Amino acid sequence: MAACRWFVLPLLVGCLSGCFGPKRHEISEISGEGSDVASAEPLSFAETDWPFWRGPRGDGHAPSQPAATEWNDSTNVAWQSDVPGRGHSSPTVVGERVYLATAIETESRQAVLAYDRATGERLWETTVHTGGLPDDGQIHRKATRANSTVAFAEGSLFASFLNDDHVWVTALDLDGNTIWQRDIGPFSSKFGFAPSPIPYRSLIIVAADNQGGGYLAGLDRASGEIVWRTSRPALSSYSSPLIAEIAGRDQLVICGCHTVTAYDPATGKELWSCDGTAEGTCGTPVTDGTHVFASGGYPQRETLCVKGDGSGEKVWSERTKLYEPSLIVAGDHLYGVTDDGVAMCWSNADGQVVWRERLGGSFSASPVHCDGRIYVPNLEGQTIVFAADPKGFRLLARNALGNDAYASPAICGGEIFLRIGVGNGGDRRERLVKIASAENRSATD
Repeated sequence: MAACRWFVLPLLVGCLSGCFGPKRHEISEISGEGSDVASAEPLSFAETDWPFWRGPRGDGHAPSQPAATEWNDSTNVAWQSDVPGRGHSSPTVVGERVYLATAIETESRQAVLAYDRATGERLWETTVHTGGLPDDGQIHRKATRANSTVAFAEGSLFASFLNDDHVWVTALDLDGNTIWQRDIGPFSSKFGFAPSPIPYRSLIIVAADNQGGGYLAGLDRASGEIVWRTSRPALSSYSSPLIAEIAGRDQLVICGCHTVTAYDPATGKELWSCDGTAEGTCGTPVTDGTHVFASGGYPQRETLCVKGDGSGEKVWSERTKLYEPSLIVAGDHLYGVTDDGVAMCWSNADGQVVWRERLGGSFSASPVHCDGRIYVPNLEGQTIVFAADPKGFRLLARNALGNDAYASPAICGGEIFLRIGVGNGGDRRERLVKIASAENRSATD
């Protein structure tokens, strides 16, 4: 009988792993060759706006407008407004409004919210999906069912959600009315869906790396038609792409799945690839205009620099890991904060670590650079501000507000917008907060 049990157990384990492992799916590619995307006008944004993930340049840089360095519950807080549900979607700021994605899990809804920038009043709430939310086994314990930041381009908003085991993109007008909604492909979730939609010329582009078979898709912003779709490896990764002019041409760069890979954002055609970072990454790559910098992740650990000229040549590499937070390039130096709270500065040219400093706490949010300062919230409810200075670490402020902050800040028009958690456990709730000095408030309100 014992021998029988030892014989049956491996068969049972094999059956379970084979029958209940990741669901694989075939991704039908759509070629973007011959489209007129490249002839569409480049997008431009107001300096007082923060229009999509990581800001108007997609790299965490705010326009150089002085913003508050210090705040608390009674100082430099213009307003705090309740946010229903839960999400890691960062604030998107356009004109006189602030937009967020959220998931009201008790009602099985995924929604987009709009707030008045001056007062914090909630103006509207549009339910994008009812039912179909990923179950607890499909998301990481730290994740939510609304991780992606809303994007804005030319009068429309774009939100992406994992729902009913597919990735959906929804276009809304600025009053919250649905323009179109598109299923861009199946998604086999390991820890959830995180990439944010990124606008490029006439497209909105979404990444969907997953263990069932990953892909990138470029959709026409006006109609929702899929202009191109390019397959990626069947591995789970979570990074949003960077779209920037690198080495004289527009490139879409994404890390994860053991590579850093560049594509033509107009067609989805691969341009070059470099082995590195990790299987799973969360951070968005950055560039100095010539090189690409990326870090990851899980289970490997690597921060690297690769030439963006099409050669895919790795310039330098070292074994520091930034899994969730993204990097910042400022001048000739690269800055970052590791998940476990170590701030670092590297030389762009050779990867030499110029300085490192333990900040304390754990970090999920990505930093923002504004006016020579770097702002980054931690999971203990502190936003730490330090100088982007290669001469040495200089702490400028440590600001406590709320109990946690998973979402990255938005800084524009001299104002800072934070999504924070207040309370713990079952009593936790979320707030949207506007930080502004008295003089900035009088200038913009």
